[in-house]
This record gives sequence, structure tokens and C-alpha cells, in this order.
Amino acid sequence: MAATRAAVLGSPIAHSLSPALHTAAYRALGLTDWSYEAIECDEAGLPGLLGSLGPEWAGLSLTMPLKRAVLPLLDRAEPLATAVAAANTVILADGRRLGYNTDVAGLVEAMREAGATSARNVIVLGAGATACSALAALRETGASQVTVAVRAQPRAAPLLAVAARLGVPVHVTELPAGLVAGGRWDLLISTIPAAAASGLADLITTGTLAAAVVVDVGYDPWPTPLAAAATASGAAVISGYEMLVHQAARQVELMTGRPAPVATMRAAGLAELDRRRNIR
Repeated sequence: MAATRAAVLGSPIAHSLSPALHTAAYRALGLTDWSYEAIECDEAGLPGLLGSLGPEWAGLSLTMPLKRAVLPLLDRAEPLATAVAAANTVILADGRRLGYNTDVAGLVEAMREAGATSARNVIVLGAGATACSALAALRETGASQVTVAVRAQPRAAPLLAVAARLGVPVHVTELPAGLVAGGRWDLLISTIPAAAASGLADLITTGTLAAAVVVDVGYDPWPTPLAAAATASGAAVISGYEMLVHQAARQVELMTGRPAPVATMRAAGLAELDRRRNIR
């Protein structure tokens, strides 16, 4: 029987933990003929790469900047991926490309594990693909109104279109003034780079900004300045690593048709992070 292949695509991609997570899952599931690799690929190269894949390929994970770029290249996308305008997973079956979004499920599960699924006063930082997935996750956890904070309001136009498709009422404000004006937030989800959020950490430290629960989609290095300040303030903090593990677990299930060994995957990713820190 021919070996089965899968990979994560993106640019840059060398930092991806997906190979460690997926390979650990294959080993735990006894899928000795499965392999998973990281492939450097930007938007311009995506059509050619997809067209070059043979029948031995089971699926792909997609990271920046490909989650939106892949949509017109799919034969079919699940309704959720269409609604949030982002697919982070492509299943290759019978010559067809099927798109899915597992980021939403990953964030929902991470919040559920932390007991953070009843927030009402919610703010999301950023308006990119991950922020759009956060809106869908918040819809699933029952948030009735969401504030989105961005550096410049015109950047939020694609996210507002997603919010309309999801039926999630969104108020857009600008960073940092709108963030502070909200008072104490039940839940703050940061989808922006750690460096961009470092100034907000100072606001938490001084008490100008307060949140009961903080989700930071960053995870390496950890803690981010925002996460460290939130922890010191007494907030519950959820790392983007948990979202990563759970979205990868859902990808494994889609690609293999088997339940994902989440604990094994989590441990493998943490071991890889430790290895990288030791060689820096």
C-alpha cells in the first residue's frame, strides 16, 4: 500500500508546530504509513502546488497567508468556512478539494476547557482571518454582542461582512481608546501579534484596562506580554497553544476518520517547544 501524505502550507512555515502535533497523532493511532511535513508556500504558489498533488495526499493544513486565498481553489467548502471566509483545512478525496475551518472548533474547545463560555461583554482585537473565526466561536458560546477593536476602522470591512453572514452584532472601535472605554470586559480575545499588543499589557498593569478572561492566540514565546500582565492582574488566561492543539485534533479526525489523541498531541507540541527554546 502506498504511503499517505499530508502537510501544512504557509509562508513563513518553518516555525509551525503542526508537524509535531500530527506526526504524534499518527504514531498514537498506529498509522505508520502516514507522513506530515511543512511546505513553504505563498499565495502565488498555492494554485500550482494544489494542482501537483497526487492521490497519495490525504489533506492539508493551511496557515497565513493562505486561509482566504484557498477558497476559490476549492471544489466545495463547508458552510462555516464560507461564512468566515477562511479555510484552514483541505481534505483531498476522489480528486476533489474540500475546505473546512477547524479554527472555530479549536477556540470553542479551548474556551470550554477553561470554563469561559458564558461571557457577554466581549472584545476581539484585530480583524483578520483569526478574528473572523473568533466571531464564529463566540456565536457558538452564546455571546450576544461583540466589540472589535482595530487600529483603523476601514480594516474591519471584511470582518463586518463575516459578522453579517454569521448574524453576530458587532460594534467596531479603534485601539486603544475603545478598548479602555469598555471598562471591565468579561472576555478579551487578542488575535494581533504579541508586539502589537504589548502596549495594551501596560494598560492592564496600571488597571486602566481589565478583563476577567484573556485569550491570546500567540503561544511562542509564552507568556506574551499581554498574557503575563493579565495573569498578574488575576485574570484567567488561555493560550493560543490550546486553540492550536484542538484545531489540529479536528484536522486529524477529518483526514484519518479516527478520534484524535488530544493529550498525546498536546504533549508532543510542548516537547517541541521546549526543544526549540533549548537551542535558541
